[in-house]
Amino acid sequence: MNELNGKIAAVTGAASGIGLASAEAMLAAGATVVLVDRDEKALETNCARLGERAIPLVINLLDPDQCAGLLESVLSKTGKLDILHANAGTYIGGDLMETDLDSIDRMLNLNVNVVMKNVRNVIPHMIERGTGDIVVTSSVAGHSAVPWEPVYSSSKWAMTCFVQTMRRQLLKNGIRVGSVSPGPVISALLADWPEENLRKAKEAGALIEPKEVAEAIIFMLTRPRNVTIRDIVVLPSAFDI
Repeated sequence: MNELNGKIAAVTGAASGIGLASAEAMLAAGATVVLVDRDEKALETNCARLGERAIPLVINLLDPDQCAGLLESVLSKTGKLDILHANAGTYIGGDLMETDLDSIDRMLNLNVNVVMKNVRNVIPHMIERGTGDIVVTSSVAGHSAVPWEPVYSSSKWAMTCFVQTMRRQLLKNGIRVGSVSPGPVISALLADWPEENLRKAKEAGALIEPKEVAEAIIFMLTRPRNVTIRDIVVLPSAFDI
């Protein structure tokens, strides 16, 4: 399968979870992928395993200067960018009154502000080239108000709105914008789930693997250019909220 042959992609939060699975799937489809993460050791290990088309880029996206330099750093390694998968994010669950205020700032910065900045950073390059794909990792929590995760769910509702507005802004430029909205995925983020909810999900088989989300992303990226998958919800069959 070489449907992405010749394409250059950048994936944020690519050291593990959905980001890593997305990078692996794009590589398998023929793309060259810049894996962006702050975890230098994990990036080096994964890129060594994945081969020469996997390029590590160590960036702390919560550092404003490093975040602003995303496109410049990617172009210095690849010369162009066809695909941005804005995947980096974090999670907070539980009652709002028990949530640390600094954690709220960090999560909203990473889940909302960084995504907006990353997209703002890359679109002049894509507009100049007259083509591009932007995929944002959202969540089913961006479509349903989940009572045990008010901060996280709110951040993903923001992404649902952002993707729909940017799709409309950029369609005239040949740039497709869409989001993938998974249900619970087996990843490091589940470590912050309420213990009782995680136990019930595991017992019910209501979890999916990152690679199953990655397959949906490949589907989005490989449609004919006259087709945009605005949002795709990927749920474990046993999941219900």
